[in-house]
Amino acid sequence: MNIIMLGAPGAGKGTQAAVLCEHFGIPTISTGNMIREALKNGTEMGLKAKSYMDDGKLVPDEVVIGIVKERLSEDDCKKGFILDGFPRTIPQAEALDAMGVEIQYVINIDVPDETITKRMSGRRVCENCGRPYHIESLKPAKDGVCDDCGGTLVQRKDDHPDTVLARLAVYHKETEPLAEYYRKQGKLVNVAGKDTVAATTEAVLKAIEA
Repeated sequence: MNIIMLGAPGAGKGTQAAVLCEHFGIPTISTGNMIREALKNGTEMGLKAKSYMDDGKLVPDEVVIGIVKERLSEDDCKKGFILDGFPRTIPQAEALDAMGVEIQYVINIDVPDETITKRMSGRRVCENCGRPYHIESLKPAKDGVCDDCGGTLVQRKDDHPDTVLARLAVYHKETEPLAEYYRKQGKLVNVAGKDTVAATTEAVLKAIEA
């Protein structure tokens, strides 16, 4: 079973990808991990990516696509895989189709922007040990203080509301059109994100195993 995970930043698609990976016994493949692995292994595409990264440039589509092709040819993908973070754009999706990669399901975790903004902007992490908290759903015993080490809880830059809204704007412009692209192919599975990981997982499995 070959699956693509879609969803806005903060919608929980990465968490669902990890759960499905364990459930189906197939690897989850993320763009970041693929690039790091290609760099580590010194593959042809990895070296090309390194040349762009060393210059402080974004890795272009043709190199990312080449890295994806290398990764999907490995033995652990023979029974299937879950793509998380690729494709991000219509041209990348078209390139994936051109490779002859057959995708069975494109799971779109749908969560309203307001919910995502509230969820992400409420996150706090201990600046000492990194333990995560949330100002509403996962509060520490003492406000602003880590239960484990007594460190100060801080809000990461990525979790500031302005940053979250900017990331969502990019998602809606560049990645959201993929939902319609795959809907036309009859592969899109829309799943409304629930309040808990378990409830969302149940909805995902019900949708694809029906």
